[in-house]
Amino acid sequence: MTAADAPATMDLVTNHQEAPPTEARTAEARTAEARTAEARTAEPLTQYLQHANQRVRAFDRRRPLLWDLLFTGFWVTAALIDYTGGGWRSVTHTPDTPGPLLLALSLGLSVPLLWRRTHPAAVLFTTTPFALVNAWSGAMLQAALLQLVVIYHITLRLPLRGLWWAPALVLAPVVVSTARYGEGEWNQQVGSQLTSVLVAVLIGITVRTRQSYTEALEDRARRLETERDQQAQLAAAAERARIAREMHDIIGHNLSVITGLADGGRYAAGKSPERAAQALHAIATTSRQALGELRRLLDVLRAEGTAAHPVDLAPQPALTDLDQLIDGVRNAGLPVHTTVEGRAALPPGRQLTVYRVIQEALTNTLKHAGPGATSEIAIAYGDKGAVTVTITDTGAPGTAAPADGRGLPGMRERTALYGGTLEAGPRPRPGQGWRVRLHLPEESPQ
Repeated sequence: MTAADAPATMDLVTNHQEAPPTEARTAEARTAEARTAEARTAEPLTQYLQHANQRVRAFDRRRPLLWDLLFTGFWVTAALIDYTGGGWRSVTHTPDTPGPLLLALSLGLSVPLLWRRTHPAAVLFTTTPFALVNAWSGAMLQAALLQLVVIYHITLRLPLRGLWWAPALVLAPVVVSTARYGEGEWNQQVGSQLTSVLVAVLIGITVRTRQSYTEALEDRARRLETERDQQAQLAAAAERARIAREMHDIIGHNLSVITGLADGGRYAAGKSPERAAQALHAIATTSRQALGELRRLLDVLRAEGTAAHPVDLAPQPALTDLDQLIDGVRNAGLPVHTTVEGRAALPPGRQLTVYRVIQEALTNTLKHAGPGATSEIAIAYGDKGAVTVTITDTGAPGTAAPADGRGLPGMRERTALYGGTLEAGPRPRPGQGWRVRLHLPEESPQ
């Protein structure tokens, strides 16, 4: 086994700090260098081992075949040294074993290690006949111990429940040697080999468990990072939709009013200069109002460090501003009649929703209802924040808000924030025009 065969988990901690002024940064850098030097002095061996392990693992990931060749070459060389140097003679039962047989056994027990990581079971089946011949002939080459490396890789990479045969294959040569030459007691010979096999198996299980734990942590980190990115994308998409909705409500309505006032002023310029001047004054007032609301929206978007709800951060016209809104629409040439039933103090968010729905409905009437249309607004307050608003117009038959616009989706999004319902469509026959009905239910108790 090598450092590449027993990977370890390395924790990388990166500290990000803001850059201080030059003098402070220099002093801080010196302090950091002193601490680093002190840490290296305190635990040099641990750090060196960690760095060496990292380099070996990185080298193995880049060039696995080259590492396998180096690893196998080392043990082939060791096996050949044991054969040529005569070290095997100190434990052999047959010192006169032929040299070609010893060479074949040495290579047969060591060369298959090249495939120990990709095909460990096949390597064990390949080396077992050489181990049996080694035991039967009495040569007792030490290269037979390399089967323990294969046992480690089998435990590390293959399903554990079907590995009962691997220890049996490794113990078989010991049984053959003890039965043939009868040196030592059975329990001593078999027990010693069994202990070696169990140690290799336990090391493989330990490394395998740590690998699984490390992979689980890495997978969890990746999933958390993916979820974080998805949450950021969803938040960005929601914010873009909110900005688009606010921009549509602010700019779309006021530009529609300005367009109506400009058309009326153009017709009145030749006949009634005084009416034309009033239209120009109304255009200027509406433009300033639109610019003011737009500035408030941009100020909200530039705000940092706030934790308030987006609805609370948006520019918030209230129901008290409805009269000003309706007066602007009337000045643009659309007669509006208002009916109010009951009275209730709605929270600011609900007031904003009601205001924006009425604003969008009147804007659509200005754009699509045609000349001579009128509009009617009916507001009915209920208990605990409930409210129902119905906006109708007498536009030409078949007129409707464009299906690809942002108005109706924006109204439905605002309504959904409070669990309400929004209906928009042509008025029932025999009437004509368009109807928008908003209903916000009672506030749920917190």
